[in-house]
Amino acid sequence: MTPSTPRETARPFDEGRAVPLQRPGTTVTLLPGTDGAGTVRRTVLPGGLRVVTETLPTVRSATFGIWAAVGSRDESRELGGATHYLEHLLFKGTGRRSALEISAAVDAVGGEMNAFTAKEYTCYYARVLDADLPLAVDVVSDMLTGSLVRPEDVEAERGVVLEEIAMTEDDPGDQVHDLFSTAVLGDTPLGRPVLGTVETVEGLTRDAVHGFYRSHYRPENLVVAAAGNLDHDLLVRQVEEAFAGAGALRDPDVLPAAPRAGQHSPDAAGRVEVLTRRTEQAHLILGMPGVSRTDERRWALAVLNAALGGGMSSRLFQEIREKRGLAYSVYSYTSGFADCGLFGVYAGCKPSRVGEVLGICREELAKVADKGLPEDELRRAVGQLSGSTVLGLEDTGALMNRIGKSEVCWGEQLGVDAMLDKYAQVTPDDVREVARDVLGRRPSLAVIGALKDKQAAGLHDAVA
Repeated sequence: MTPSTPRETARPFDEGRAVPLQRPGTTVTLLPGTDGAGTVRRTVLPGGLRVVTETLPTVRSATFGIWAAVGSRDESRELGGATHYLEHLLFKGTGRRSALEISAAVDAVGGEMNAFTAKEYTCYYARVLDADLPLAVDVVSDMLTGSLVRPEDVEAERGVVLEEIAMTEDDPGDQVHDLFSTAVLGDTPLGRPVLGTVETVEGLTRDAVHGFYRSHYRPENLVVAAAGNLDHDLLVRQVEEAFAGAGALRDPDVLPAAPRAGQHSPDAAGRVEVLTRRTEQAHLILGMPGVSRTDERRWALAVLNAALGGGMSSRLFQEIREKRGLAYSVYSYTSGFADCGLFGVYAGCKPSRVGEVLGICREELAKVADKGLPEDELRRAVGQLSGSTVLGLEDTGALMNRIGKSEVCWGEQLGVDAMLDKYAQVTPDDVREVARDVLGRRPSLAVIGALKDKQAAGLHDAVA
């Protein structure tokens, strides 16, 4: 078939936000190219497939990605790790290319190709020179639409995934994050590890993984995102050809899937998860439920997080590392999901100092929950966030990630200047309110390290 060029439709600009998802066969400009930012446009193809691009004529590269609105939270207990397993398998061969031909095609032009799985989405991408963008479109689209998921590949890759699980378990600094998710979110799909467990991965069959692929990798659940020196209309035609050739764009009336809306309410106050292992350091995360990614308080929580543990001048870094020398690595972080979130404080310290470090963390959290942040500290945090946001968008890969994730998670695009305005508008009262709500909750705790039995037993008192 000969792809048609979708018609352009007008839309009002409102602080960089997009109009609601349009019907197939239309294109809208979501963000105008101003102040050095590229023009962001969206086209919806038959079947509900979205193509979102950011055009930057001054660069010589382009990054092409395909996002699937499926992650580990969509798995049943028996399918634990299926999303990540499938991520591996889509590189193993299609009806047109072997696994070697997939990797060799991108290697031959000096590009890079990879993928990642999260709790609520998966992304496959390739970064290439702008002249090689058609190749990236063809290869990645072929992987997403034509993977064979052969039984022999499922068996061969099982060992690779099990080794990745073993690698994570060998790094307590990584594993403690999975343990903390379980502590706060419980034995739920959100609380379980993205990789699955040895038991679930060993139990996954070819039929189960292939069925998961066919159920979730449908055009309405996919977003194509690309950023760099590209032509939007030309890219749309290339994507349409790739997907239509695979028979994936058959229904002109299917609308894109709406952003995920869940109903998870964490209720894990005071839960303690301890894994006793012979390590030189104890790795701990103290934290509590945060806010969802659609909660307007997320801007204030981001400012609060930056002030508490986001840099070398943050409270936790100064109190725990600079003043007392108790840890090399200490920081705080937030994670937002469709319906809930996490706030955590990480530190790595001597096992004998765990109680002291926890005491300082609790004291600093309590101070901010009670009094909020003074104006100078708040402004420093806003400046740090603003600068890191802009500096983090200096390459086409980061830009592709921003527009792709925005489309999957929010169904809209917020311009960089609009994001900076959100941070700048945060007031001390905003921070005090979110601090009182989030940090005032009874925390949960995850610890991995060589703790003595009495020490481990006493950790419950640290969150009382």
